[in-house]
Order: sequence, then structure tokens, then C-alpha cells
Amino acid sequence: MSRKLRFFKDQINKAGLMSSPQPVLQPDLELEELEIQLAEHEHELNEMNSNGEKLRQSYNELLEFKIVLQKDTRSGPPSQSGLRFICGIICKSKVLRFERMLFRATRGNILFNQAPADEEIMDPVSTEMIEKTVFVVFFSGEQARTKILKICEAFGANCYPVPEDILKQRQITREVSSRLVDLEATLDAGLRHRNKALASIGGHLAKWINMVKREKAVYDTLNMLNFDVTKKCLVGEGWCPIFAKTQIQEALHRATFDSSSQVGVIFHPMDSVESPPTYFRTDRFTSAYQEIVDAYGVARYQEANPSVYTVITFPFLFAVMFGDWGHGICLLLGALVLIARESKLSTQKLGSFMEMLFGGRYVLLLMSLFSIYCGLIYNEFFSVPFHIFGASAYKCRDISCRDAHTAGLLKYQDPYPFGVDPSWRGSRSELAFLNSLKMKMSILLGIAQMNLGIILSYFNARFFSNSLDIRYQFVPQMIFLNSLFGYLSLLIIVKWCTGSQADLYHVMIYMFLSPTDNLGENQLFWGQRPLQIVLLLLALIAVPWMLFPKPFLLKKLQTERYQGRAYDRLNTSEIDLEVEPDSARARQHHEEFNFSEVFVHQMIHSIEFVLGAVSNTASYLRLWALSLAHSELSTVFYEKVLLLAWGYDNLVIRLVGLAVFAFATAFILLMMETLSAFLHALRLHWVEFQNKFYHGDGYKFRPFSFASLADDDD
Repeated sequence: MSRKLRFFKDQINKAGLMSSPQPVLQPDLELEELEIQLAEHEHELNEMNSNGEKLRQSYNELLEFKIVLQKDTRSGPPSQSGLRFICGIICKSKVLRFERMLFRATRGNILFNQAPADEEIMDPVSTEMIEKTVFVVFFSGEQARTKILKICEAFGANCYPVPEDILKQRQITREVSSRLVDLEATLDAGLRHRNKALASIGGHLAKWINMVKREKAVYDTLNMLNFDVTKKCLVGEGWCPIFAKTQIQEALHRATFDSSSQVGVIFHPMDSVESPPTYFRTDRFTSAYQEIVDAYGVARYQEANPSVYTVITFPFLFAVMFGDWGHGICLLLGALVLIARESKLSTQKLGSFMEMLFGGRYVLLLMSLFSIYCGLIYNEFFSVPFHIFGASAYKCRDISCRDAHTAGLLKYQDPYPFGVDPSWRGSRSELAFLNSLKMKMSILLGIAQMNLGIILSYFNARFFSNSLDIRYQFVPQMIFLNSLFGYLSLLIIVKWCTGSQADLYHVMIYMFLSPTDNLGENQLFWGQRPLQIVLLLLALIAVPWMLFPKPFLLKKLQTERYQGRAYDRLNTSEIDLEVEPDSARARQHHEEFNFSEVFVHQMIHSIEFVLGAVSNTASYLRLWALSLAHSELSTVFYEKVLLLAWGYDNLVIRLVGLAVFAFATAFILLMMETLSAFLHALRLHWVEFQNKFYHGDGYKFRPFSFASLADDDD
């Protein structure tokens, strides 16, 4: 039935008709009735197609004969020399090869004339219009005639008898034209009848396809059940969420009652060696964030779900790189349009780009809101600062400051209450100030998110009662990361709070090279040098702490477990050993312990974390780099395009400058920069955040559902 429905769909598309999305009202059919009805429609269509092809073939032959008769290709000396001739018509694409083959086969003892046909001819099978060429071949002798006819047959050329008498030729032309008119009327009537039948089928096609698709899905699921010969019943094993057990039991009892079955349904939980599938209940808002995480890997059963935190951290890190409240408002308007037309767009067939954009509409909403927030902190509106929260805390030392930005700024009142002071824009120290601010802010955000990832690994280990991972993985990882980069974050905060001029690069470098040296002017607080020595020793101790204890303790536990089982086997009868083969297989699985493999795995994990602590921290500097690039691009487009064009007292130049600025803002800043910041935020979550706790080696729970069947699912 699926084949027949595909055949109907192809025929409707080929005829240029549209199948009705709203099915025509029709009494509900049983599957057997539908099969009979589809067979009747297919037989009827095949007959109409066959008759139509035959009629089209006859029409084409008459049309070709008429074209050959109308083309006077026998004019000239050959027609008066008494030579014999063959007239016909051939595809234009084959003419050169056809003529070459004729000359080779007859050793050049022919004359070949050709003329293009005045109209294209439809292929009866493919319905394509084909260009053709009329030809006449002059020859002498019966042997040459036989060769020419065979070559014509090989090249698909159609030959037609053309009389030499002009009067007879005109009479035949009139007869052919009359028959063509009759055939054309017959073809049109057949086409209308066929289109009417296809339109009738198209009114029910969507309903029939849906019905057959559902039946196939049901039978496909039934094929997964096992038939118990002894009890003469079907046995099915599967997974279901715990919260849905009551609903499933009610549905099974209702199905038993509705079908008047004399055999009841038995539903009970069972033990399984396999790991269950992962299922997270999501809604319209959270589904896109879950898809972002699932693209990296589906969560292992019952491990912490990163999507809970990604809902906030992902759009926020995007906004750190895209901070401009003017651009954020543009993104917000786009997100609100998609959300407002949600009910309409969800039922339409969208392109790949629009479907991706519509699916992430709520991600785009939060990204735009956080971009507005970060843009207010950076005080950038299309790169232009505004005195939104009051007057600036600085003023110029002299007049030259405002014009050439060569002089410094003088603080004369309390700091600007929220975000970056607008006076920094265009000042001599703007770039140095913003670079320092954004770079240190990126490190703080990165260390905070990596610490969150390690803390989640603790909750994973605690949930699965894995004390080894807590003591020999979580604790040393927290110590190592915070002894070095947590300490760097502390120095940044202290420097901000105290206004110290200490060089943090010098502090961190000489913490490793010369930890006992006096810090001098780089000391930020009392007791800093002994604290650095202690933190450095803790970081050195944390590396072997991660590497050695866990493999040896696992080996010890495995040995004790094996010895305990060996003692139990000595006191257990053969009957007991034959009980629960699944449990026996599970015990065999636990006995397979390879110390060298476990040790190498732990060594790789430890080295990866130690090196990753450095590389991941450096990777968060992309927040600073992309934020700076976005700000500088906005400034270039504003100052070198819009302001430059606005400086001319010419309306055309101003309009051109405004158009270029709008184009650059829309396609470079709002599309390319958005995509760039999105991909970088995605990388920070997949690599720097999730590798601290997320295994992602599970598989999705895919329940049977008619709604989940795709449109093109066969």
C-alpha cells in the first residue's frame, strides 16, 4: 500500500496538481477496504497512463510525419538525378554521430540533408519536450538502403514514406493534419479525465498516507514482541518512565475491555542488566537547550543534566561576546516575531535555515535579553556610549582632550553608577582599560563555570555512591584548579577592590619560578608569599593524588571481592549456581578487571585535567577577544561609514552611507557575528564545562508515538 500511495503522489506531482492538506470527508475505512480501493485506483490509473502513452505515441508519429512532409529537404540536384532517398526525423543531439556513422557505413556514397523541426515533440514516457531534426539521405543500391535503415533503427530515428509527387504529398499532409486535430481532442479529453481522477485521489491522499503509516508503525512494534508457544500469548519487554506506569496500566486495561479480549494483560516490572535509556521532560522553552546538549552526547542514565545550567550560562556567555544593547534589541525583535507567529509557523514546512532559527527562538530570546544587559554594562549602543545612568565621573584636563584624545581624564565626582563610564569612549586609555577589564572578567567567568562542572561531578559520584571518585577525583581536582587559577581569580578581585598597581602576570610567573622571593610592590595583601607556597605545594600534591590511589584501590577491592566469591562458591550447591543466569553473567562482567587498562585510563584522565586546567582557562579568553572584535567592528562601521557619509552635505551620499551601514550591521554584525559568538559559546559548554562531569554515552528514550512519525518516514 505504501508503494501505491507513493505512486499516486508521484502522479499528482507530475501532473502539477496539489494534494489537499485538508482531507475530504469520507467514512472511516478498514485497512482491507483501503487496500481494495487503492488497488482499484492503481489499476485505473495504469490503464489511463497506458492508453495515454499509446495515443501520445500515435500523435507524435503523425506530428513527425507532418513535419517531414512540410520540410522540403529533397530540393536541389540530388532530387533530379534519379537517386533513391529515405526521409525521417531524429533527436537533434544525435545528428552529428548519425551523419558520421552513415558516411562510414556507406564509404561516403550518400548525400545527407537536414533541417531543424519547427516545434518540439513531447516524450510520452518522461513528458519532456525534445528538439528534433528532419533529414533525408540520398543513396544508390539496395545494399546501401539496408545499411541506412539499420543505422536509423539503432539511433532511434523514425523514417516516413514521402511520395515524390507534390500533389499527392499535399493530399497526405491534409489527411495527417485532420487526424492530428482528432487525436489532439482525444488526448485533451483523456488528460482531463486523468486529472479529475488524480484530484479525487489527492483529496484523500493525506489521510490514506497517515493511516498506512500508523498501521506500519503498529505492525513494526508488534514484530518486536515474542510469541510464547506454551502460554499462547505475546510477550514484550521495554522501558517506561516510572511516573507513566499507572497510565500504561490503565491504557492496557482499557484496550482489553474495548477489544472484548478474554485474556487479561499482565504488566509488571523486571530486572535488567542493560542500562535504561535517558528521558528528560522538556517544553517549548527548554527543548532547544536540551537539543544543544544532546548534540554533544545523550546523558548517561541518571547523571546530572547540563541543560539545567545551559539555559542560563549559554545565552549569558554569548552575550559577553555580543554585548551591545542596540544589536540586542534587533535580536529581541526577531525573537519576538518568531514567538508571536509560533502557532502559524509550527504547522508550515520551513526551509533548513528557518527551521533551525524557529527551533531556537527561545534561545534567541534569552541571548538578546542578556546581550542588552551586557551592552548596558559595556555602555554600547551600535558602538555609541550614552549617559543613561547620570553624568560621567571624569572630565578632560584641557580642551585638546575632547578633540584629539591626547590628554588624560580627570576624575571629579563619584564613579558612574552602572557599567562602563561613557567618558572612556574615544579616550587615550580606552583600549587598555577595556582590554584589562574584559580579559580579567573572562578569566573569572571561566574559573566559575569550570568549578561548577567539578562540583557537578561530586553530585554525580554521590548519587551513584562512588566514594572513590569523590576522594580521589573531585577533591584533588578542586584543589589543583583553585590553587592556581582560583588564586588568580582572588588576585584579580583584590586588585579591583584595592586599586593596587601590582602586576598579576609577574605574580603568577614568579609563583612557579621563585616562590620564596620577596614580592615587593606586587604584594596585594599580608601573608601572600607563604599562601602562594602552600597553594603551589597543594597543586603539586594533587597530581599524584589524582593518578595513583584510585587504580590500586580498585585492584584491592576487586581482589577482595573475588576471594569472597570464591569462598561463597565452595559453600554453594550446583542448584544455586544455576539460578538467575543474568546475574551470573553480570558477576562475570565484574570479574573482568584489567589493572593496566584502568591505570592507563586514570593516567590519561589526570594528564588531561592538568593540561586542560591551563588550556581551558586560556580558552575562556575568547570571551574577551570576540567582545573586543565585535566592539571594534561596530566602531569602524559607525565612524568610517555612517559618520563619514553624514559629513557630506549631499543627500545621495548620506543615503548610500546609511544603506551601507544598515547592510553591514544586518549581515556582518547581526548574522555573522551572532553565528560566531553562538559557536564559541557552544564550544565553551561542550569542551570546557561538560568535560568536567558529563559522560554523554547514554541513549535516548524513544517511545512509540504517532506524533513522532516523520512526514517522509516509510
